[in-house]
Amino acid sequence: MLSGAGLSTESGIPDYRGPSGRARPARPMTYQDFVGSLEARQRYWARSHLGWRAIVQADPNAGHRAVAQLQRAGLLAGVITQNVDGLHQAAGTREVIELHGALDRVVCLNCGQTSSRAELDRRLQEANHDWLGHLAESDQIKPDGDVDLDPDLVSSFTVLGCLNCGIGPLKPDVVFFGENVPPHRVAACYQLVAGSRLLLVLGSSLTVASGFRFVRRAATQGVPVAIINEGSTRGDALADVRIDAPLGPTLAALVAAVG
Repeated sequence: MLSGAGLSTESGIPDYRGPSGRARPARPMTYQDFVGSLEARQRYWARSHLGWRAIVQADPNAGHRAVAQLQRAGLLAGVITQNVDGLHQAAGTREVIELHGALDRVVCLNCGQTSSRAELDRRLQEANHDWLGHLAESDQIKPDGDVDLDPDLVSSFTVLGCLNCGIGPLKPDVVFFGENVPPHRVAACYQLVAGSRLLLVLGSSLTVASGFRFVRRAATQGVPVAIINEGSTRGDALADVRIDAPLGPTLAALVAAVG
């Protein structure tokens, strides 16, 4: 199974495109911008520090729970998710390949040490003790888990480095736009697709090549493809079954149908 951002919208986390298929007005941070300047990292962490509240407080929805039930019933060999919110695991799903990483981890760009986002959040709150008071000034959470903030406000935010090496900048352990998915992770996904009798795609427009390639691989290997998504997708022409419907109610009905 391959899941995308549309599966988490019912948990209050917006997707990138919505049912219309048109990109929402949000410019994501690119890897090149992030590593290229301290100012970009300050902008990212200031916005993400506030947006992280919504990610932490989000609960799995009926769609996530249905996926976990299908797995417990022995109907899912594994899950590939493009999401970075951890909601599949929170619902009880196991064997999840996080294609784009996870927001609950951070990695040092100097020494490679990974650590807990919760620990970094605690440190950031201590270094920016009055910062959470700006939550009222921020807009709705963005698909990347951040919020819009006034640039003058961002410039006062204190960014912290790695505790392990003492010098390295910290980055969320996610694949930014302009960054490649690690090859071993892609290989694991291809192996999962090759061993499946069906590739079920949930809540993804498949616009990004990192997810669409698995639909293409399934089609070339004779693995049937079923897509459940609100709105059209890039993979519709390759799908054997196509359902345009909300994920939560549809997956709950699927679970009920298979017992």
